[in-house]
Amino acid sequence: MKLPRDLSGRRLAVLLQRYGYQEFRQTGSHLRLVSTMQGTEHHVTIPLHDSLKVGTLNSVLGDVADYLGVDKEELAEQLF
Repeated sequence: MKLPRDLSGRRLAVLLQRYGYQEFRQTGSHLRLVSTMQGTEHHVTIPLHDSLKVGTLNSVLGDVADYLGVDKEELAEQLF
């Protein structure tokens, strides 16, 4: 699946709320999210840029997919 090229950091944070991620704190232009859906805390940092770079988005999705125990492609299809 081709990842979106115009996704903002704020929009990604909203999309990840489906998986139990909540805003934990913000430092400068980076937002820290935390989820406890799998019984342990998982933290993800997202830059609050207007358009995330594809590599950054890919990295965040990979990290979240590993935590949830799903394939990254499957996660991307569910989100977008």
